[in-house]
Amino acid sequence: MNAITTRWDPFKELDELQSRLSTMFGRAPLRKDGERQEAMRLVEWAPLVDIIEDEKEYRIKAELPEVKKEDVKVAVQDDVLTISGERTFEKEEKGKKYHRVERAYGSFARNFTLPEDADAGKVTAEFQHGVLNVHIPKSEKARPKSIEVKVA
Repeated sequence: MNAITTRWDPFKELDELQSRLSTMFGRAPLRKDGERQEAMRLVEWAPLVDIIEDEKEYRIKAELPEVKKEDVKVAVQDDVLTISGERTFEKEEKGKKYHRVERAYGSFARNFTLPEDADAGKVTAEFQHGVLNVHIPKSEKARPKSIEVKVA
Protein backbone atom coordinates (compact mmCIF):
# COMPACT_ATOMS: atom_id res chain seq x y z
CA MET A 1 0.00 0.00 0.00
CA ASN A 2 1.42 3.35 -1.04
CA ALA A 3 0.74 6.13 1.37
CA ILE A 4 0.89 9.72 0.32
CA THR A 5 2.33 11.91 2.99
CA THR A 6 1.37 15.52 3.24
CA ARG A 7 3.38 17.86 5.31
CA TRP A 8 1.19 19.53 7.92
CA ASP A 9 1.35 23.33 7.92
CA PRO A 10 -0.14 24.65 11.18
CA PHE A 11 -0.30 28.19 9.79
CA LYS A 12 -2.36 27.14 6.77
CA GLU A 13 -5.43 26.64 8.95
CA LEU A 14 -4.91 30.06 10.54
CA ASP A 15 -4.53 31.65 7.10
CA GLU A 16 -7.75 29.98 5.94
CA LEU A 17 -9.58 31.21 9.04
CA GLN A 18 -8.24 34.74 8.54
CA SER A 19 -9.29 34.64 4.90
CA ARG A 20 -12.83 33.56 5.84
CA LEU A 21 -13.11 36.25 8.51
CA SER A 22 -11.77 38.90 6.14
CA THR A 23 -14.33 37.93 3.53
CA MET A 24 -17.10 37.98 6.13
CA PHE A 25 -16.14 41.51 7.28
CA GLY A 26 -15.85 42.90 3.75
CA ARG A 27 -12.11 42.83 3.27
CA ALA A 28 -10.21 41.15 0.49
CA PRO A 29 -8.51 37.91 1.61
CA LEU A 30 -4.77 38.06 2.23
CA ARG A 31 -3.91 34.69 0.67
CA LYS A 32 -5.11 33.42 -2.67
CA ASP A 33 -3.96 30.30 -4.53
CA GLY A 34 -1.00 29.90 -2.20
CA GLU A 35 0.35 33.40 -2.91
CA ARG A 36 0.61 36.22 -0.43
CA GLN A 37 -1.48 39.21 -1.50
CA GLU A 38 -2.07 42.54 0.16
CA ALA A 39 -5.64 43.55 0.94
CA MET A 40 -6.05 46.86 -0.85
CA ARG A 41 -9.84 47.14 -1.04
CA LEU A 42 -11.33 50.16 0.71
CA VAL A 43 -14.14 49.55 3.18
CA GLU A 44 -17.01 51.85 4.06
CA TRP A 45 -16.03 54.50 6.53
CA ALA A 46 -17.99 55.65 9.54
CA PRO A 47 -16.48 57.93 12.17
CA LEU A 48 -15.96 56.53 15.66
CA VAL A 49 -18.04 58.15 18.40
CA ASP A 50 -18.24 58.37 22.17
CA ILE A 51 -21.62 59.02 23.78
CA ILE A 52 -21.46 60.70 27.17
CA GLU A 53 -24.25 61.56 29.61
CA ASP A 54 -24.34 63.82 32.64
CA GLU A 55 -27.24 65.34 34.59
CA LYS A 56 -27.74 68.17 32.07
CA GLU A 57 -27.10 66.67 28.64
CA TYR A 58 -26.05 63.89 26.30
CA ARG A 59 -22.96 64.52 24.20
CA ILE A 60 -21.81 62.75 21.07
CA LYS A 61 -18.12 63.16 20.34
CA ALA A 62 -17.17 62.06 16.80
CA GLU A 63 -13.66 61.72 15.38
CA LEU A 64 -13.53 63.35 11.96
CA PRO A 65 -9.84 63.68 11.04
CA GLU A 66 -9.11 65.53 7.80
CA VAL A 67 -12.77 66.45 7.34
CA LYS A 68 -13.52 70.12 6.70
CA LYS A 69 -16.09 71.85 8.90
CA GLU A 70 -18.17 72.78 5.85
CA ASP A 71 -18.33 69.09 4.83
CA VAL A 72 -20.08 68.07 8.09
CA LYS A 73 -23.84 68.24 8.64
CA VAL A 74 -25.82 67.62 11.84
CA ALA A 75 -29.58 67.25 11.59
CA VAL A 76 -32.44 66.18 13.86
CA GLN A 77 -35.66 64.82 12.38
CA ASP A 78 -38.32 62.65 14.04
CA ASP A 79 -36.14 62.15 17.16
CA VAL A 80 -33.21 60.83 15.09
CA LEU A 81 -29.92 62.74 15.08
CA THR A 82 -27.88 62.33 11.90
CA ILE A 83 -24.22 63.20 11.51
CA SER A 84 -23.17 63.11 7.87
CA GLY A 85 -20.38 64.39 5.68
CA GLU A 86 -17.52 63.46 3.44
CA ARG A 87 -13.77 62.96 3.68
CA THR A 88 -12.21 63.50 0.26
CA PHE A 89 -9.08 61.82 -1.05
CA GLU A 90 -6.25 64.23 -1.69
CA LYS A 91 -5.28 64.65 -5.33
CA GLU A 92 -2.40 62.60 -6.61
CA GLU A 93 0.50 64.90 -7.24
CA LYS A 94 3.11 64.48 -9.92
CA GLY A 95 6.16 62.72 -8.61
CA LYS A 96 4.22 61.02 -5.80
CA LYS A 97 3.23 57.40 -5.97
CA TYR A 98 0.92 55.84 -3.38
CA HIS A 99 2.10 52.39 -2.29
CA ARG A 100 -0.69 51.81 0.19
CA VAL A 101 -3.99 53.54 0.97
CA GLU A 102 -5.61 52.11 4.09
CA ARG A 103 -7.63 55.06 5.33
CA ALA A 104 -11.17 55.17 4.03
CA TYR A 105 -12.58 58.13 2.14
CA GLY A 106 -15.97 59.14 0.89
CA SER A 107 -19.38 59.94 2.31
CA PHE A 108 -20.50 58.82 5.75
CA ALA A 109 -23.63 59.00 7.87
CA ARG A 110 -24.30 57.97 11.46
CA ASN A 111 -27.83 57.94 12.91
CA PHE A 112 -28.71 58.04 16.61
CA THR A 113 -32.18 57.71 18.11
CA LEU A 114 -32.59 60.39 20.76
CA PRO A 115 -33.63 59.32 24.26
CA GLU A 116 -37.11 60.32 25.46
CA ASP A 117 -35.74 62.93 27.85
CA ALA A 118 -33.69 64.74 25.15
CA ASP A 119 -34.71 68.21 24.03
CA ALA A 120 -34.33 67.84 20.24
CA GLY A 121 -35.08 71.51 19.62
CA LYS A 122 -32.00 72.69 21.52
CA VAL A 123 -29.28 70.52 19.93
CA THR A 124 -26.01 72.36 19.26
CA ALA A 125 -22.73 71.29 17.70
CA GLU A 126 -19.15 72.53 17.57
CA PHE A 127 -16.27 71.33 15.41
CA GLN A 128 -12.67 71.81 16.46
CA HIS A 129 -9.38 70.03 15.67
CA GLY A 130 -11.10 67.20 13.78
CA VAL A 131 -13.55 66.43 16.60
CA LEU A 132 -17.28 67.10 16.39
CA ASN A 133 -19.09 67.64 19.72
CA VAL A 134 -22.88 67.45 19.55
CA HIS A 135 -24.67 68.64 22.68
CA ILE A 136 -28.18 67.27 23.29
CA PRO A 137 -29.70 68.94 26.36
CA LYS A 138 -32.08 67.02 28.58
CA SER A 139 -35.55 68.51 28.95
CA GLU A 140 -36.10 70.57 32.11
CA LYS A 141 -38.56 68.08 33.60
CA ALA A 142 -36.05 65.25 33.19
CA ARG A 143 -33.31 67.00 35.15
CA PRO A 144 -32.95 66.04 38.79
CA LYS A 145 -34.03 68.69 41.26
CA SER A 146 -33.06 68.95 44.85
CA ILE A 147 -35.63 70.04 47.39
CA GLU A 148 -34.58 71.55 50.65
CA VAL A 149 -36.22 69.86 53.60
CA LYS A 150 -36.69 72.02 56.67
CA VAL A 151 -36.56 70.34 60.00
CA ALA A 152 -38.80 71.87 62.60
